[in-house]
Amino acid sequence: MSDRIHAGIVGTGFMGTVHARAVRRAGAVVSRIVGSTPGSSAAAADRFDAEYATASVEELLEASDVDVVHVCTPNATHASIAAAALRAGKHVVCEKPLATGLAEADQLLAAAAGRVATVPFVYRFYPTVRAARARVADGTTGPVRLLHGHYLQDWMALPDDENWRVDPARGGGSRAFADIGVHWCDLAEFVSGDRIARLSARTVIAEPVRGGRPVRTEDAATVQFETVGGVAGSLVVSQVSPGRKNRLALSVDAARESLAFDQEQPETLWIGGRDGNRELRRGEEGSPYSLVPTGHPQGYQDCFDAFVADTYAAIGGQAPDGLPTFADGRRAAALTEAVLTSAATGTWIEVPR
Repeated sequence: MSDRIHAGIVGTGFMGTVHARAVRRAGAVVSRIVGSTPGSSAAAADRFDAEYATASVEELLEASDVDVVHVCTPNATHASIAAAALRAGKHVVCEKPLATGLAEADQLLAAAAGRVATVPFVYRFYPTVRAARARVADGTTGPVRLLHGHYLQDWMALPDDENWRVDPARGGGSRAFADIGVHWCDLAEFVSGDRIARLSARTVIAEPVRGGRPVRTEDAATVQFETVGGVAGSLVVSQVSPGRKNRLALSVDAARESLAFDQEQPETLWIGGRDGNRELRRGEEGSPYSLVPTGHPQGYQDCFDAFVADTYAAIGGQAPDGLPTFADGRRAAALTEAVLTSAATGTWIEVPR
């Protein structure tokens, strides 16, 4: 084998495609790919420019030409495949949720000791997000007083919209929060440097039946929370908001200025002040993640590319700042458990440490 990292990808859908592009952009090799059938594996090998289509997950995990395994399968299979990859001595990139339960996430975190094991909370890699984080960390904003925002989508807005995530056996006990709400929480904690300590949540099932089957996972959720540092916050999560495609919006209201990030307009960071407001444009913040000149937009795939590049840098012995690991995947599982428990009991819940 050469010095280039060789990746094996499990899963041939949209996320598998995103991962494959990022692997190649990092200068690595898509060595092997496996899908749910031999036909899907062969088609993906051609589409992903992989060296081999593999007959089974086990064969991919045993292959000597795979250094890192990317898990891009339905949620309920993440933990078992990631655990098997770690036992095989591989580094792992696992789609979130890392696991559909906190106990499994704890086990994976322990099993990952000595390996590079990451989860793609890729919104951290927008240069404007890094700029917001830096302003909070160096005291420019002053103490944070409020954290609030939303993550809204519309791909489940119509009564006949259906997806495998609706089935708890494949997607887990939470859908909207576990799928996108954890992204918002990760971003809020990453930017603020604070952590959600306790929360009160309500979940909403907008369409009780889809495809002739009862819906048991939430279409939307509202969350009130308090951080370890005593900051109050609120979040609205929805996959049934018409016209909202991927509206992750975070506001950090501090003593001297407010900051607002909108994932659908990621080229600017809004900075609010009593004496006037302004926008910091990407490219003005000096971030190493700003790859092209101002006015040439960077987007989601660029963030994913940066995440995978940093993961591979960590495999090479470096320590990239802000790389999301299995510890962050475990954190998401703890938040999800707290949200589901609060919604079921109608009470405030302490987030498991």
